[in-house]
Amino acid sequence: MPRNDKVVVLVTCGSRKEARCIAQALVNKRLAACVTIMEAPVRSVYRWKEKVQSATEYLLLIKTVRRLLPRARSAVVDLHSYEVPEFIALPVSAGSPAYLKWLDDCLATRAPKPDRGRR
Repeated sequence: MPRNDKVVVLVTCGSRKEARCIAQALVNKRLAACVTIMEAPVRSVYRWKEKVQSATEYLLLIKTVRRLLPRARSAVVDLHSYEVPEFIALPVSAGSPAYLKWLDDCLATRAPKPDRGRR
C-alpha cells in the first residue's frame, strides 16, 4: 500500500478575523483543500519569553498534502500576527477513498477535467 501523503495542520490564531483570513488565503492558493475554523475559542496555556501565559485563540484544522507544507507554512507565517505561529503537521493514517481523492483534486495545480462519461 502506498504511503499516504495527506496531513492535517494545526494553527492557532489570536482572532476570528485572522483565522478567517488565513483559511481563505490557503484555500484560494490551493495550499489547502479545506480549513476548518473552530469558531468557539480555545484556551491555550504556554511558556513565552520565560513566563507562563494564557490566551484565547481560534484553532485551524488545515487539510493538505506533504508536498505543500513549505508553501503553506510560509503563507501562514506571512499572514499571522504571532512572532512564532504554531504550525504542526499530523499525518493522516487513513481516510475514505472518496474524501482523499477530493482532497487531491482540490490541490491539483489545475482543476481536474470533468469525466466525459457522466452528465
